Amino acid sequence: MKYAYYPGCVAKSSAHELYNSTALVAEKLGIELAELTAASCCGAGVINEGDPFLNVVLNARTFAMAESMDLDILTICSTCQGVMRQLKWQLDNSPTLAAKTNEALAKINMKYNGKVKIKHLLWALIEDYGLSKLEQQVVKPLKGLKVAPFYGCYILRPAEALQFEDHEKPVSLEQLITVLGGEPAHYEGATECCGFPILFVQRETAFEMGGNYLNNAKQKGAGFMVTPCPLCHISLDAYQAKSSKKIHTNINLPVMHLSQMVGLAVGVEPKKLGFSKHMVSMEKVLRVL
Repeated sequence: MKYAYYPGCVAKSSAHELYNSTALVAEKLGIELAELTAASCCGAGVINEGDPFLNVVLNARTFAMAESMDLDILTICSTCQGVMRQLKWQLDNSPTLAAKTNEALAKINMKYNGKVKIKHLLWALIEDYGLSKLEQQVVKPLKGLKVAPFYGCYILRPAEALQFEDHEKPVSLEQLITVLGGEPAHYEGATECCGFPILFVQRETAFEMGGNYLNNAKQKGAGFMVTPCPLCHISLDAYQAKSSKKIHTNINLPVMHLSQMVGLAVGVEPKKLGFSKHMVSMEKVLRVL
């Protein structure tokens, strides 16, 4: 298994533990990551507000890079995946947009052919690696732990562009948790927005949103929460103290990146997974394991 690896901006900056833990998991599972070091930011919806066509061209350039390597794109950021899949869907369903985009790419001797696939690590583990094969690699099962899956927005929506699972009743994270030996916690809010998009304009609302999801999961017995999105992780971990204050509850629920959870189960040393960078301590979870 080999991919054109697109980690995204956050994993290379404020969530470097996600970047490092992904590399460790890939090594353990025999997944080769050819990083697209010359790729640009996906835009995260921001560039699109200022110049929609520029946003299309920038991402089509990334797609063309992967196609030149004859590889599919692997990302570890739900936001990147959602943005890129939506733009790819637009390109593939609009010959006019595709032609205009390729006219722009021709200036740098590149072309988008529509062949590349874009997959989040979660999807790649399920579709390409296979859950049965992954289960065989588990040496430290999450036994005795109830895990709250938090999907967030971009790994589920827009549904017409993603087309991986039911965006209202997803099961991929629950399947992964089960294969790794844990028990999924079912709670209200697992598929909702984490609040990050409004964090800097409606802070109190964002804190309340995140706090309610975390508290709902904790009330259902979750020992920790896992998310496939680094922006969700920021909202739910880094701002958890503010969320606790907002809803007048001491939440204290650890939040893992997807790759960290997989890494623990397949035997990566916990100290290498970057838990020390989290705001909410993972100590009580690691004691169980």
